[in-house]
Amino acid sequence: MNETALTVRQTARPHGFPTAGHFTFVESTLPGPVPGSALVENLYWSVDPYHREMMDDVPGGFALGAPLEGRTIGRVVASRTPRLTEGEIVLHRQGWRTHAVVTPEEVRRLPRFEGVPLTAYLSVLGGTGLTAYVGLTRIARLQKGEDLFVSAAAGGVGTATGRFARLLGAGRLVGSAGSAAKAGHLTREVGYDAAFDYHDGPAAALLAEAAPDGVDVFVDNVGGEQLAAAVGALREFGRIVRIGTISQYNTPDAPPPRFDYADLVEKSLRMEGFLVSNYRDVQEELYEFAVPHLQSGRLAPDETVVDGFEHIVDAFLGMLRGENTGKIIVRGSSEQP
Repeated sequence: MNETALTVRQTARPHGFPTAGHFTFVESTLPGPVPGSALVENLYWSVDPYHREMMDDVPGGFALGAPLEGRTIGRVVASRTPRLTEGEIVLHRQGWRTHAVVTPEEVRRLPRFEGVPLTAYLSVLGGTGLTAYVGLTRIARLQKGEDLFVSAAAGGVGTATGRFARLLGAGRLVGSAGSAAKAGHLTREVGYDAAFDYHDGPAAALLAEAAPDGVDVFVDNVGGEQLAAAVGALREFGRIVRIGTISQYNTPDAPPPRFDYADLVEKSLRMEGFLVSNYRDVQEELYEFAVPHLQSGRLAPDETVVDGFEHIVDAFLGMLRGENTGKIIVRGSSEQP
């Protein structure tokens, strides 16, 4: 084990798209656990779209000059509490650093299922998968045979939503993505029936071509023009699941989407957003649903893995630029194959 630790800290607030200059790597002596805590060597890190929002001067956002937070999987390497033993694999939120001192209350022990890789606990079994599962089962209350449109469908939540929806018996699945290659991946590998590159024209026209008979549910990771298009395409009693607003993360002054608000009334539409942190009690249900499908091969994690903690900032910026397919995960050098 290295005798030094690295942390990533934010140095300035971005105005628009962040750059590597908004971060710095800080080296320090390896921390030691105090009584009641344990030292964890981090193995895998999750970088997520919500981290961009946390970079702004908002309540609960990242503090300048302090280590950043994020979901991380690590191994206990030294312990001064009987509640955490050396060698245990745990999930915690002290990410963006190579090592962390944690208490038992700050970690979650990960169940080990045969044939399920650790990375799945950051993708389809982690916050990404839980977001997709909650969106479909609790917010949309998806019924068998219903048709879906998913924006940013090639990202982590979008691919998990498509795969889960298929397993839940959805009808036609339509997705939007940022390139023709990603759209092709959605139809070839993920199970979408149709997908389009949103750069190819007005969202309303592209959606009408992909779903000429409309849809019952819209899972929205983007907002903006695609949200407006979906309102027009939804059938009576349609539902909009609001997960994120990627289109505005780096353009906070962009105008809000314009759509016919009368549609919400005349078609009895429902729009609801949620924070996955309010649905942690659904985690075990997600395991029961997804793990057998992972083990049978009916469910495959969609992951882009970046090797080396030193590339975590590059991985985050690349994710914001849409360079990943599925969930983007950073893998430490000790876990490289």
